[in-house]
Amino acid sequence: MDEFIERKIVIGLITSTQYITEVAKLKKLEYLDSSSARLLSSWCFEYYNKYNTAPGKEIESIFAEKIRNGLREEQIEDISNILSSLSDEAINLDFNVQYLLDQTVRYLKQQELIDIANQIKNGVEKDEVEEVEKLVLEYLPVQTEDKTVVDPFDQLETVKSAFLTAQENVIKFPKALGQFWNEQLVRGGFVALLAAEKRGKSYLLLEMAMRAVQTGSKVAFFQAGDMTEEQQLRRMYIYLAKRSDRERYCKEIYMPVVDCWFNQTGECSCKEREGVDSLFTSIMKQNDVTKEILLDAIEATPGYLVCRNCNNFQGAVYLEKQPAVEVLTWKGAYKKVSEWRKKYAGKMKLSTHPNDSLSVRDIDNILEQWRKVENFIPDVVIVDYADILIADPDATKLDWRNQQNAIWKKLRKLSQVRDCLVLTATQAAASSYKKDTIDLTDFSEDKRKFAHVTAMYGMNQTPEEKKLGILRLNELVVRESDFDSTRQVKVLQCLSRGRPLIGSYF
Repeated sequence: MDEFIERKIVIGLITSTQYITEVAKLKKLEYLDSSSARLLSSWCFEYYNKYNTAPGKEIESIFAEKIRNGLREEQIEDISNILSSLSDEAINLDFNVQYLLDQTVRYLKQQELIDIANQIKNGVEKDEVEEVEKLVLEYLPVQTEDKTVVDPFDQLETVKSAFLTAQENVIKFPKALGQFWNEQLVRGGFVALLAAEKRGKSYLLLEMAMRAVQTGSKVAFFQAGDMTEEQQLRRMYIYLAKRSDRERYCKEIYMPVVDCWFNQTGECSCKEREGVDSLFTSIMKQNDVTKEILLDAIEATPGYLVCRNCNNFQGAVYLEKQPAVEVLTWKGAYKKVSEWRKKYAGKMKLSTHPNDSLSVRDIDNILEQWRKVENFIPDVVIVDYADILIADPDATKLDWRNQQNAIWKKLRKLSQVRDCLVLTATQAAASSYKKDTIDLTDFSEDKRKFAHVTAMYGMNQTPEEKKLGILRLNELVVRESDFDSTRQVKVLQCLSRGRPLIGSYF
């Protein structure tokens, strides 16, 4: 008996109306191995059929009533122990209804097949051939409604799920960057970043991982060989501490912050404006501002104040002097890790693998092991990065290009089957090196990558933008949107201080 899945089934029936509504269609819960689990499930359905909702905390009242009506002593003790142990577990459960439903169907199918197999074995041993044949012909497998054939106008839950699940953010970003891509960072999505070498893909994936945890999601982060475990952990700790473990990055620096162009040119007449000084005259063009020009203007205008106070805002970068900081040591890192753990313990797992060793099937097997052993079911799965995954055994005979296509198809399947957001990155072609902005022609290996993602974003940066700490993201493919590759958001960064995102503006 799989006590883990039966415990999860009982929790779902007690706590989730959506789950019990779907399980009610199975009519196969007699295949639960535990008699107490069967009894509890029957109570849940009695309550659901009367009130059209899961019993929740009322299960205690139901139990008390059953005791008064003559529940057997051994049943009372067993169910009391179950409910006592379920109490804290249910409160702490991070509930993914669709995933548990899929696991429930699979488990009940297994249980039913075991029962059928035993009946067949016993019938054959007794030479009851006709009865065995009849049993086989009458076998009807456990199933929910066929997901490939539905009546789109049948139920309220169908309509609600189509909207609410598709809009369930598992990562939330603030300000302009949030407006730019939050709609795509949802359960069931498959989002990728396309960029040239050393553009900060891994840093941005790390930012997405940490934001997901802060959003309340669980994250599985697979390092496929771009970095060692120690390198990835070091980067995470630098992110938390916002300072480097290298002395040259801890000296006094200028860090980019968001400002308003109208404030910098003095064209702002809003009463909410922070100061009265300007950096440039109105004839200055924003695209002509270099790091040297900006620093000269800042030095010449010591009383200048950045401003983001009004709706008439046009984003610009300002460089703010930051004092030197202490070099990050393991003790300083541990302090930050301890603070983070108090808030977000158990929310993230890191799985690191050597280059040319990790496949999508391996990822799926690891996720399944975490589910079974630790009840860890991620809302976000991050793969850094897809191009260095190896093909699954069933695709090794394909040529390299078709192997890559198979990998991306299976990453998409992973997001669908496990009902999670999958994030990854991919290398842009050499053609991107000569461009200020990546477009759809800059794919590497196979353009079918665009067909499998729900969204893909380009990461762009000119040499001057890198000096200023500006990264530009543009839309390449967005499945649920009228996307425009010229639509861009600017992200301010200071990677030497572990800051992939300081601010953003359009």
